[in-house]
Parts: sequence; C-alpha cells; structure tokens
Amino acid sequence: MNIRFVNETDIDIWSRFRTELWPESSDDHASEIEEYFQGNSIDIDIVFVAETESGDIVGFLELNLRDYAEGSRCSPIPYIEAWFVSNAHRGKGIGKLLIQAAEHWSLENGYSEIASDTTPNNLASINAHKKLGYKEVARVVCFLKPLKNVLTQSAA
Repeated sequence: MNIRFVNETDIDIWSRFRTELWPESSDDHASEIEEYFQGNSIDIDIVFVAETESGDIVGFLELNLRDYAEGSRCSPIPYIEAWFVSNAHRGKGIGKLLIQAAEHWSLENGYSEIASDTTPNNLASINAHKKLGYKEVARVVCFLKPLKNVLTQSAA
C-alpha cells in the first residue's frame, strides 16, 4: 500500500469517495476539489490517498489547518476533516496508514497535536479514533438558523 499526496489524476475517485462519505453535499465536491487544486481552498490544505500496488485508489484523508480545535491550545492545528476507506478495503489497516501519514506530515511541519471529529452516533469512527490513540475531548450538538426570513416572521 502506498500513501501519497493526491494529484489531479485522482479527481474522479476522490469526488466519488467524498460523495459516499457526505452524500447530502455531493453538489459541492467538484467545486471544492477544483478550489483545492487552484490553491484557493479554505477547508482543505493537504490530501493523502491510499493507492494499491495495482494503482487503485482505495481511500483518502483530508487535512485542514484550523485556528481552533476543542481541547487544544495550539493554533493553527492540523485537523482531519475527512477520513475514508472504501468498503471493500476496510479492516485492513489502510485507515491507520492514512492517519499515520497525516500525523507524520504534521510532526515534520512543526505541529505538536492533531485533531479530528465525528458525529456522536458514528460508533465505528469513534472506536477507530480511540484505537489509534485519539482521546475524546468534547461532544457538541451544533445548530444553525438561516436569518433571511427572521424580520418578516417577527413582523407577522
């Protein structure tokens, strides 16, 4: 297994895997990937892919440099925004190799911590993080309300 940086020949599979990971936001993947390769992404700084000896891409990890991460005083801090291995290749240590690549990159670039998150109900991801030495530091329920109709609703 070869863990390497993503390149433009990986766009289709990377986009397909992002859609599997986040099907509700599949319309955004092409533009976010394009922004990454143009150097204009605000959410993706580094992307690793897992490539088999036959050249098949079977997973990826997106790393972002955030100003803040729960439980950390470091800023910026490398943050795992996406971590995915295709169903057929799970349980073979590929996810661990992707995490190790992100950790090594972070250390080599002077960072002392790395952060990640998942949803509270994603027990597979929670267990995988813990197995790799990540400590749970917070549970958060986030809310968002569009404000475009607030004035018209309050006037009624």
